[in-house]
Amino acid sequence: MIYGISATFARPFDEVLDDVRQALAGQGFGVVSEVDMQATLRAKLGVEIDPQLILGACNPSFARRALEAEPSIGLLLPCNVVVRGTPDGVVVEMINPQTLVQLTGNAQLQEISAELMERLQSAMATLRGA
Repeated sequence: MIYGISATFARPFDEVLDDVRQALAGQGFGVVSEVDMQATLRAKLGVEIDPQLILGACNPSFARRALEAEPSIGLLLPCNVVVRGTPDGVVVEMINPQTLVQLTGNAQLQEISAELMERLQSAMATLRGA
């Protein structure tokens, strides 16, 4: 199973990051958490890596539906979106929500994950057109 969708962009990191936030918002997602891996690894380990942010994207209506179907689904929320710099460009990766169904074995999450995937794919399509 492919656990994410990905695309690489030949634009500056900060520009792609802004575009990701806007594309997610356009699909009803808010960013509820943000982990700056570059800053964290520098501060905790003295290690330098390329810029990398993990964004916790949440669409409240989908989160509510998922929690109703699977009360422990909070362990797998929010949807992670990674924006990371590489020598080849800025990579954007979004979790495949189908992993929720696979990990939980709860078929009630199938419809929700399919709808979420459509939203994330639409966000990615918006990024490709930006």
